[in-house]
Amino acid sequence: MIFADSSFFIALINKKDQWHKDIPKVLSKIDKVKKITSILVLSETVTLVGSLSGGKAGVLIYEYIIDNYEVVYIDKTLSNNAMEKFLQYDGTLSLADCVSLEIIEMHQVNSIVSFDSDFDKVKNLNRIH
Repeated sequence: MIFADSSFFIALINKKDQWHKDIPKVLSKIDKVKKITSILVLSETVTLVGSLSGGKAGVLIYEYIIDNYEVVYIDKTLSNNAMEKFLQYDGTLSLADCVSLEIIEMHQVNSIVSFDSDFDKVKNLNRIH
């Protein structure tokens, strides 16, 4: 299982993204693996894609994620645990990234597909990029 970050989705859909050229290589690495993401990643992705390419593009990426990824929703416990991670990293990771890390831990995931080098701070997490 692998966790997908918003930077991956944005590079996937935005041809002008600096990481778009790396998408075929990345897709080949994660093709046959079960993939999960969070509602925060979904929201961030749809919002950014919509602002860059319009509402229809936002809907397309939303449908792609919903159809191909398990989307984990957050509750108060997950949110509180993510705040503990936020403190652990002394604010150097965003709260959304800390929510992602909590989900990764809950689901015993050891890989993330992301172009965000902040995840390199996390021990025992393989970043695919």
